[in-house]
Amino acid sequence: MSDPNPGLLATEIRNRWVRLRTLVVLRWIAIAGQLAAIIVGQRFFHLSLELGWCFVAIGAAVIANLVMIYIYPENKRLSEGEVTAMLLFDLAQLCFLLFLTGGLNNPFALLVLVPVTISATALNLRATMLLGAVAIVLISVVGWVHLPLRTAEGFVMRMPLVFLFGMWVAITTGIVFIAVYARWVTSEIHSMSEALLATQMALAREQKLTDLGGVVAAAAHELGTPLATIKLVSRELAEELEDRPELKEDAELISGQADRCRDILRSMGRAGKDDLHMRHAPLGEVIREAAEPHRKRGKELVIDLAPGEGGELAQPQIARRPEIIHGLRNLIQNAVDFAETTVWIDAVWTDSAIELRIIDDGRGFPPHLLGRIGDPFVRNRRGADEDRARRPEYEGMGLGLFIAKTLLERSGAELSFANGRDPLMPRGGPGTRSGAIVELVWPRQRISPAEEASEGGLGENQPIQV
Repeated sequence: MSDPNPGLLATEIRNRWVRLRTLVVLRWIAIAGQLAAIIVGQRFFHLSLELGWCFVAIGAAVIANLVMIYIYPENKRLSEGEVTAMLLFDLAQLCFLLFLTGGLNNPFALLVLVPVTISATALNLRATMLLGAVAIVLISVVGWVHLPLRTAEGFVMRMPLVFLFGMWVAITTGIVFIAVYARWVTSEIHSMSEALLATQMALAREQKLTDLGGVVAAAAHELGTPLATIKLVSRELAEELEDRPELKEDAELISGQADRCRDILRSMGRAGKDDLHMRHAPLGEVIREAAEPHRKRGKELVIDLAPGEGGELAQPQIARRPEIIHGLRNLIQNAVDFAETTVWIDAVWTDSAIELRIIDDGRGFPPHLLGRIGDPFVRNRRGADEDRARRPEYEGMGLGLFIAKTLLERSGAELSFANGRDPLMPRGGPGTRSGAIVELVWPRQRISPAEEASEGGLGENQPIQV
């Protein structure tokens, strides 16, 4: 089975993440506010209102809420179409009340921003554009066609035309600005949540592979004794069945199959013990393990290990964590994808830090994106066709670099991105360090165990509890 696409998974969840109860409660609050505004205006400010039609509009909202409550379960989550329909109803009901109570002369006209804001934060772009367009049309209509707001003495409460026009411009601008602003912020939140979901899935996959090796090693260890018993008993049976060839052949077959199982488990256990026991490994071995899947892709991988100033000659032992291996593997994959012929991996260590540089001889990072590398879903529009031709599966989304950066920062690394040449200078040929540079720096104590801990034994293997 293939892993689910995190983007599609997050989209499917988000398409039904608005609860019916949330919108019903918000509508009850709006109904209470509308009733309070009408009662206060009629009793305390002595406004002459069309109370019959006003109560019809409010009653329509009450009936809609009651229908929703009795037809659908309380925990129902609405689709985007259902949320759009409810917001359109609320918008129309509010504008009808404004039509009955003075149009834009009514200060509560600002409330038309509410359905558009909800749409911008919870729905897709098309639904938000629809709500915004309907809101602008309705507010324009009630701005010029409405029942006048009169006092009990017959005085018409009306703003000067210039203020009325200014009110319309302010509300229209507010609809557009708030919708764009809320949509922009919400889109970034959605992108980050999808990227974090992809990061968690990648780390979980790497952790499963590590755990699987440990389970295999333990299984090989625990099954050794039963297989040895089967081998011994089958050999004794074969010796006792010398006068019965047909049964002796079966006993020898059992013995041969036991040998075969022993050999299979021995090879699996050898691979599994690497994962079970090597919780720490030399720096070079961890780098080689991360780079191994990309060695046969037609690019030369050059690994250079050297102590820095004040560092001992022996390679440091570092934690062999899934996030470190997966993060380095993603960075190496990105370098191999865009390199011309060669990728260099330079490692330097001192008593206080471990530094790693991954350099290629490709075109380097796009200069206009250097400040945004590591953000999820960064689209590189310039040179997109060329990138797609060089790497068909590459879409310029930046998700792989985001995953690598997140996982490696989790292990304590600080990452920086640069290019090996000035963008205004001519590009070096293949085999020169003129492409992208990724630098990682770990405080040594974060990933390198203490000396006494690394020299200690691993202890006895623990049997699997069934």
